[in-house]
Amino acid sequence: MFIATLIAPRGVLDPTLVQSLRNAWGGGDAQWLSPDEAAEFTLDEKPGNHWEVWEDLQSWKVDLVIQPKADRRKKMLLADMDSTMIQQECIDELAEEAGVGAHVKDITARAMNGELDFEGALIERVALMKSLDEAVIQKVLDTRISFMPGGAALVATMKANGAYAALVSGGFTAFTTMVGEALGFDENRANTLLVENGVLTGGVGRPILGREAKVSALEEITKRLGLSAADVIAVGDGANDLGMLGCAGTGVALHAKPSVAAQCDVRINHGDLSALLYLQGYARDEFVVC
Repeated sequence: MFIATLIAPRGVLDPTLVQSLRNAWGGGDAQWLSPDEAAEFTLDEKPGNHWEVWEDLQSWKVDLVIQPKADRRKKMLLADMDSTMIQQECIDELAEEAGVGAHVKDITARAMNGELDFEGALIERVALMKSLDEAVIQKVLDTRISFMPGGAALVATMKANGAYAALVSGGFTAFTTMVGEALGFDENRANTLLVENGVLTGGVGRPILGREAKVSALEEITKRLGLSAADVIAVGDGANDLGMLGCAGTGVALHAKPSVAAQCDVRINHGDLSALLYLQGYARDEFVVC
């Protein structure tokens, strides 16, 4: 048995569209998780034209996900930070303060799209921050960083239902510590910017947390908690997230780079982080709002 879930920005999902697709595929009765935003229905089998329909729905700003019905409510959230739990790339924001924003932003985009080696690109970008005052980190946190919509409800709702939440980022602990605490994550892992005498040295602590380290985090945390990879819903947007997205029971490419989304079966391009709750069958009136 499968579940087809349709998710769109609030007020966009047309009931007629949902009913038409349900009828075309011979699905069960449509259940609305949030009026005009999210609905689901059961299917006996995965339709052969799934991706053709997915492509058509994109023009309506509707995301479609088809997944097995069993065990879709997960016991652990594993989340990337930059452009996932927050709306920015922290290193790009630091670079703006250092006067090298455009150059660093280009490197970041290419690295996240899988065009550059992640570790090498990170080392190159951090080197451009040499001599930047450490106080700039707090300035960026206070003035440039905003949370992705739906993130607080995602973490709070899963935790209220017994799940564990881990933030694993190729960014920096100076940011994950604040973001993780603000959103209620149980733990966070990231890279360390090296500082001497109150200024950035242009170096980053070793070993560098990249793609394989995110997979290792999934394996280590699930083992510690007595869970399996199937119990995890992971979310990210960049090439360095592909490993953990592929290992998790549900791996969600959220507003991902095209080359990343192409390698993922679960793609959310129009909804926000609330989509991860809808994928697990939570209705909006079950959300825990902080």
